[in-house]
Amino acid sequence: MPSTSSNYVSMSELPSQREGNASAIFGNMDDVVKKAGNVVSGTTAHTTNSDSTDDDELPIAGKGKQPDKHSMDYVIRSGIAGGLAGCVAKTTVAPLDRVKILFQTSNPQFVKYQGSWAGFGIAIRDIYAHDGITGLFRGHSATLLKIYPYAAIKFVAYEQYRAFIIGSNRQNETWIRRFATGALAGVSSVFLTYPLEVIRVRLAFETKHRHLSLADICKKIYYEQPLSKPSPAATQSGSGAMKTVAQVTISPLQAVAPHSGLVNFYRGFSTTMLGMVPYAGVSFLTHDTAGDFFRLPSIRAYTTLPKPANAPADKPAPLRAWAELVAGGLSGVVSQTVAYPLEVIRRRMQVSGAVGDGHRLRIGETAGLIFRERGLSGFFVGLSIGYIKVMPLAAVSFYTYERLKIMFNI
Repeated sequence: MPSTSSNYVSMSELPSQREGNASAIFGNMDDVVKKAGNVVSGTTAHTTNSDSTDDDELPIAGKGKQPDKHSMDYVIRSGIAGGLAGCVAKTTVAPLDRVKILFQTSNPQFVKYQGSWAGFGIAIRDIYAHDGITGLFRGHSATLLKIYPYAAIKFVAYEQYRAFIIGSNRQNETWIRRFATGALAGVSSVFLTYPLEVIRVRLAFETKHRHLSLADICKKIYYEQPLSKPSPAATQSGSGAMKTVAQVTISPLQAVAPHSGLVNFYRGFSTTMLGMVPYAGVSFLTHDTAGDFFRLPSIRAYTTLPKPANAPADKPAPLRAWAELVAGGLSGVVSQTVAYPLEVIRRRMQVSGAVGDGHRLRIGETAGLIFRERGLSGFFVGLSIGYIKVMPLAAVSFYTYERLKIMFNI
């Protein structure tokens, strides 16, 4: 490495003493990422002033060149960056996921810890004491197999929809376009990966009883048919004939819908979309809006890094590590708050939608039931605990993706 590379980082990029050790660490991470980005793009900086670069030292092919976002090369690079970002973020919160699953399934050993912040920490401590660090990441490899394609498709779809809906014209950066871009990206990623989730859940259940291959599971799901309704005579007891609600309220959709086939891999998809549209839309909208705020002329000297030498002219300057993490964490908090009531309804429908009389609750009925039980607060039960997971998850995801974009020159 030439000696000039050691002078790549200018004094303006170094964190001040006031920012403390954490900012120094993230500042060094920024420097490493930018250097790696120049290596990937074939660029070597030869000046000590990061804000002014001699035109002769810019790579001719990369100088201000607008990338073709519809090219296969761009799609592959953004897909790899998005998938890695999702895996890194999911790994960061894997211990929290482990405890959450134990709480949700009412594990006898951990049910006593539910309902308190202290119990959350005690549960992590107990897992670590009994199983070590590996216990906190149990089942994480299977999670990564699911999250990589999901995150890759989400970010690829976001870049493609953004190029189509917003483009390079800053006048198109409206909140509705940003929301639509994020929502479409979220829907696309869930639509394409939802069968993987169905197969994963079924595989985890079936192997408890008998060993079935992946192909066997797929065939089983494909050819499954809903249970036929019992005859009226079967529901009569003694002299009183009492029909269930399911018998007197036959859904017209059920009569014409296919009973087997690919549709079986999308069971519950509509309720999943119920929360995904506002979650993904608000997430990207909030992140981009926070990025605009941090790039205001009055504060950008403290919140942004110099633009890479080969960055397109219309691409905004990258945010400093702490600013990018704040923007990502804020996007997670806001999107989680907006979409959480729909998430509560979805989970209630999945867990207790089928009541004793066989009637499956609809969205409106489920919402009414929750409101009668707990009022408005019932739609936000567990939200504070959710913040513990979603804030670092979104922050690390956006931070990693934005830094990998610099590395991959996209």
